[in-house]
Amino acid sequence: MARPLTIALICLTALGVAALVYLERIGFSSAAAAVKLAASTGFVATALAAGATGSRFGRLLLAGLVLSWCGDAILLGESRRAFLAGLATFLAAHVAYIAAFLHFGIAARRALYAALPAAAAAVAVGAWLAPHMPPGLALPVHVYTAVITLMVVAAIGAWGAGAPGLVAAGALLFFGSDVSVAAERIVGTVFPTPVWGLPMYYAGQLCLATASGAQSQSGQSSSQ
Repeated sequence: MARPLTIALICLTALGVAALVYLERIGFSSAAAAVKLAASTGFVATALAAGATGSRFGRLLLAGLVLSWCGDAILLGESRRAFLAGLATFLAAHVAYIAAFLHFGIAARRALYAALPAAAAAVAVGAWLAPHMPPGLALPVHVYTAVITLMVVAAIGAWGAGAPGLVAAGALLFFGSDVSVAAERIVGTVFPTPVWGLPMYYAGQLCLATASGAQSQSGQSSSQ
């Protein structure tokens, strides 16, 4: 069961995300930047409140969340250099998440079942982005897509091994939110993708943050 402080932080973060989407829509960029960092601080705080520091699994997830916070800060910049730096930082976050799932354990059959549809989705996204990809950006984006796809597969495998279902939900939501980032930054779609991408991103991170205390809580209950 989630702790009261964890629930309160989730609610505060959700309110921040709602404000962020509104500020993005009205073009109040300076306020949106501040609120974005506050909302990202919310998912890091949620992990701490959930007990992330009580297990290696939790600490690895916390590392991924902190790296994600850094990626959010970097992506406030609009330049290609900022985009590539943010991409690298989020890639490192996904590596931390994968390490957490591997530490928890992976159900090979569940991961195998997830691999085919996840790979198909990654190939479809790559084909969609290809005509819009600026020179020099294709390789970093393809590497990032491969790593986040592996993260989704590992999360589903960890779920099969007994990790909370929140890890699978968080990974899938994160993947979906990255599609919105690609639509905005690479394809340049007319539809305001942050309207759906930002809620997906923060919901995914909050799922991972809440799940980060799973092993520490199970250890406490078994010792009582």
